[in-house]
Amino acid sequence: MSPVLILYYSRHGSTKRLADAIAQGVSMENVPVILRTVASLNKEDDGEAAHNALAPVVSIQELEQCSALALGSPTRFGNMAASMKHFLDSTSNLWLKGSLIDKPACVFTSSSSMHGGQESTLLSMMLPLLHHGMVLCGLPYSEPELHNTISGGSPYGVTHVANHNLAHANQLSPDEKALCIAQGKRLAKFARQLSQKDTSEI
Repeated sequence: MSPVLILYYSRHGSTKRLADAIAQGVSMENVPVILRTVASLNKEDDGEAAHNALAPVVSIQELEQCSALALGSPTRFGNMAASMKHFLDSTSNLWLKGSLIDKPACVFTSSSSMHGGQESTLLSMMLPLLHHGMVLCGLPYSEPELHNTISGGSPYGVTHVANHNLAHANQLSPDEKALCIAQGKRLAKFARQLSQKDTSEI
């Protein structure tokens, strides 16, 4: 089975922590997973370079061959970061070939405040995935943390609130981490089911 691709952009590390926790959930389903980042458009930002260096830069081939995709970006004025948008804009050849059609996908984000545009950022990341024909996989309210969270968490995808004025600002809350793991497990289950369906049709 091809690996699940967790593709993220992280400047201060919060989005990377979400990616790591989602990967943990995928692995719990015994599904292969790889973590990748996108190249920063701002080469002079040492903070971005340090966090993005923690994972290899994604290739178009890795995106094409993945069994599922988790896409993450910090919030930038209620939208995804320019570096992530730039990468997605380079995937027209995959769209022309229909390479991502019927593959499951989810989205995740972080912001520095509770009302920092998380939901609009998640929706902005869904749009190109819908154009690629991917099957969006959110979180159902059967996950109790969606009812209980006073930090991040959304049925559209997992989120993190990184209040930089507080100690341990970048650490995921227990609810945020639980939702990340649930998201990873759900994405992996869909990836495995669709992979088995494709194999049975050959």
